[in-house]
Amino acid sequence: MKIDIEKLKKIVGEKNLSDNLADLYVYGADASVHQALPTVIVKPKTIEDVQKIVRYANQNKIPVIARGAGSGTSGHTVPIDGGIILDMKRMNHIIEINPEDMLVRVEPGVVDDDLNRALKPLGLFYPPAPASSRIATIGGEIAANASGVRSVKYGATRDYVMAMKVVLANGKLVNLGSNTRVHSSGYQLERLIVGSEGTLGIVVEATMGIRPIPKYRCLAVANFDKLEDAGNAISDIISSGAEPSMLELMDKIGIIAVNKAMDLNLPEVAAIIMFEADGNVKKAVDFEIEKMKKICEKHNGTGIEMSYDLAERTRLFSGRKKLFASLSRYKEGIICTDLADDMGVPNSKIAVTAKKIHEIAERNNVIMAVYGHCGSGVIHTKIMLDPKKKSQWKDAEKVIEELYDYVHSIGGVTSAEHGIGLSKAPPWKKARSDILPVMRSIKKALDPNNILNPHKLHDAPDDWVGATNLRYKVG
Repeated sequence: MKIDIEKLKKIVGEKNLSDNLADLYVYGADASVHQALPTVIVKPKTIEDVQKIVRYANQNKIPVIARGAGSGTSGHTVPIDGGIILDMKRMNHIIEINPEDMLVRVEPGVVDDDLNRALKPLGLFYPPAPASSRIATIGGEIAANASGVRSVKYGATRDYVMAMKVVLANGKLVNLGSNTRVHSSGYQLERLIVGSEGTLGIVVEATMGIRPIPKYRCLAVANFDKLEDAGNAISDIISSGAEPSMLELMDKIGIIAVNKAMDLNLPEVAAIIMFEADGNVKKAVDFEIEKMKKICEKHNGTGIEMSYDLAERTRLFSGRKKLFASLSRYKEGIICTDLADDMGVPNSKIAVTAKKIHEIAERNNVIMAVYGHCGSGVIHTKIMLDPKKKSQWKDAEKVIEELYDYVHSIGGVTSAEHGIGLSKAPPWKKARSDILPVMRSIKKALDPNNILNPHKLHDAPDDWVGATNLRYKVG
């Protein structure tokens, strides 16, 4: 692919561009199993920089892939056809914090935790924070419609996007949305951009809603000897009208992994539920916690601990916080892969889905953990396998197909918060074949030359293993 490197250097400066092979290798992968080398990495500083780069790319039909921290788990920013990786991390300014209107204006490279550090002295916070909030950028979270442990009460990124500035494929800058909480003024195109994984436009500024930090938070932990009991307790909590601010699940595989990695000495029961309530009136928080505690006890939950103390809450939550990073320690010779990793299911189906995941894994010779933000219906799974064995990747393909067929059959969705990218595209396309032509029409209208993150979502390859290089040496 022929790219005028000198022209791009004039836009961003020589220090903010690289076609060095080592850099290309690093930027050719995200947190997924996929890898493909870009042609060049370009680091814009201003909206005008982005516009100039995109105009040049569009004129020459060169792929442009906007990238935040590269923490996406499904191959969202892997450049199948090479092209320009647009590293947005230099655009990292918090432009405005407006407590009166309860909003912030930020550039896309602002890191989630940095934003919350700036908001905390004002008694405010930005709630969606995913597990990767230490590195994840707001632009990337918008691209995937990310959410986190408190999504059961506070929702996902889409619920906080009020307005944004977007550079379209032709280089034109458009202003979407408004600074008001609601609007009924034409198509809400800002919501279309959320979750579009960089395929429709490049977000260069976002106006996001914020919330007051609750005065009280109480976290509790309950142990279960049966995974089904834990799943039923979660379903019961949600249907009871209780208002948890967090409702998390860890299965035995996850518990064993964090014990090995962190020496936490957690009871190695079938499952642990973590539930939290928050608010500004302690009696109200007490009421919610007690209500959820009784439901857990009804479903055979034991050893229940609870605390308002920050240090104690941090201790209780530490295993769940570091679970993903710990899973590769579960067994010697395996790795933890993000493949079938964040399906969403109706709350009434959590228990049966958790059981089904373990059945499918055992039948196909892989190990799978079950955990996640189950109060929102989000079930995280990780396929753990020996990456050197080609047969294990074949087993993983069988697991993915069988698991998603089941999830879709019970009214679930392919991805609840991580997005589709490459890894989950085949089962998603199979389940949503009715909307693919509509999505392709929208893509064609906004990006007729198909330069913005091509081969993703509706146009992703059907063979997720062969679409790119795997980041592992397979025998």
